[in-house]
Amino acid sequence: MAERTVRADARRNRAVLLQAAAEAFATGGLGVPLDEIARRAGVGAGTLYRHFPTKEALFEAVVHDRMQNLIEAAQALRKADDAGPALFELLDRLVAEAGPKKDLVDALVGAQVDVHARLGGMGAQLREEIQHLLTAAQRQHAVRADITVGDLMALISGLLLALHGNGNHHAADPQRMLAVLRDGLSAVR
Repeated sequence: MAERTVRADARRNRAVLLQAAAEAFATGGLGVPLDEIARRAGVGAGTLYRHFPTKEALFEAVVHDRMQNLIEAAQALRKADDAGPALFELLDRLVAEAGPKKDLVDALVGAQVDVHARLGGMGAQLREEIQHLLTAAQRQHAVRADITVGDLMALISGLLLALHGNGNHHAADPQRMLAVLRDGLSAVR
């Protein structure tokens, strides 16, 4: 019984650390000290280091969790009767997660962590789930038939880049950008 309690505590600590890290990285980027993340999580630094020996390992775990959540959401949406709204719901979720996720990926790349090698399989899995939703929406005539998953991924990438802006212009309005994307994807009736 005591072993189960230790395991449950370890799982709880890991989950609390990941949540605290996700919030800290979203606002403070790579510069957030690990001790600050441990403090926010309400655990000691030793607990953090037992779960995540480096800051890069913690970043990777946060990105992994976000990707896994998106994959699971896409898989759940595949069961929807109306595939068009299901596809757009996933796009809404991708955009909602884009801000902190992009910061984390940028930080990982800047920290010399090869995100593509470590998380590329998850990216491929998410793309496959998007393909299923797109195909189902096209079969129901909710989305243009001439759009490929490559087209959609390029549109999503462009939208996410626009949301972050750069030194030359301000970030775009996410809801307006999504509305334009929905309009462009919708099948002409």
